[in-house]
Amino acid sequence: MSPPRGPVQIADLPLFDTVIDARSPAEFALDHLPGAINCPVLSDEERVIVGTLYKQQGAFEARRVGGAMVAANLARHLQQVFHDKPPGWKPLVYCWRGGLRSGSMVAWLRLVGWDAQQLAGGYKRYRGHVIEQIATLAPRLQLRLLCGATGSAKTRVLQALAAQGAQVLDLEALARHKGSMLGAWPGQAQPSQKAFETQLAEQLMRLNLSQPVFIEAESRKIGRITLPDPLLERMHQAPCIEIVASEAARLAFLLRDYAYLGDDAAALAAILDRLRVVHGHEVVNRWQDWARSRQLAPLFAELTRLHYDPHYARSQGGRLRQWATRAQLRAEALDEAGISALAAALLARG
Repeated sequence: MSPPRGPVQIADLPLFDTVIDARSPAEFALDHLPGAINCPVLSDEERVIVGTLYKQQGAFEARRVGGAMVAANLARHLQQVFHDKPPGWKPLVYCWRGGLRSGSMVAWLRLVGWDAQQLAGGYKRYRGHVIEQIATLAPRLQLRLLCGATGSAKTRVLQALAAQGAQVLDLEALARHKGSMLGAWPGQAQPSQKAFETQLAEQLMRLNLSQPVFIEAESRKIGRITLPDPLLERMHQAPCIEIVASEAARLAFLLRDYAYLGDDAAALAAILDRLRVVHGHEVVNRWQDWARSRQLAPLFAELTRLHYDPHYARSQGGRLRQWATRAQLRAEALDEAGISALAAALLARG
């Protein structure tokens, strides 16, 4: 099917060969349409220069200087990124609101002979689409809420469920964070809030809403990412399945899953310093001594017993409306075989 000749809408995105984000690299890094490539018509520095000129000397001077920058950048993209595109290539271009930046690129691409089109409303319109999809689809999800105390391998069970064919919504994977105080992924920054929501909306649109979707119980925030209210409310209403494992099984899992924390003892000790108000100097000093000497077993055992387990006991019944009628699955071990068996048992329950 050929792309439309009039204003291009979000529903038309699959009709194009390439989606091009003409905004600056900083804007692109914050969030962008899924699969888009960044070919800025103004760099971050150039955008600041043009904006300053507009404020200080007016639109004409800003456009005179900015026009030369845009022309140079478009020439570079034609020589590098677009040099091998065939005559029948169909690109879609967008900027912030579907204005001058994307319009200038579309004009140049059409002069070459490509059937380039401009996304109506630009990224701003797509951002509204993301918010609308989350608000519309989240309340319709047939969620199964996977609960369990810290170290119950809930995320690994979700991954095993996905491998066995279940529908899964892995929020921690989207947020690139394990959710707890110690949950930052090593060497990976979290996405922006907007980028998280874009990925979430894309996943929601792929789900079969008539079939169950397994999801891990989360608090409102996963690291610095805030869960959208429509999804959080649906999670709080969902049927609960609790994984029940022994302290020994949980500790063994935590020592495997968080082994990397021993690689930076000073950073781990610094994180633990946040708990002084809750647990006092004596306890936190002991935990920091274990952290600095890389004794993770006693550290994790006490953190679980004194910090995480009491919080878990208080929080579940207060926010999960079906907690009192939860199903329970007991796990003897949380190794690979045990996690796979838990996933199979969950699927057997339906």
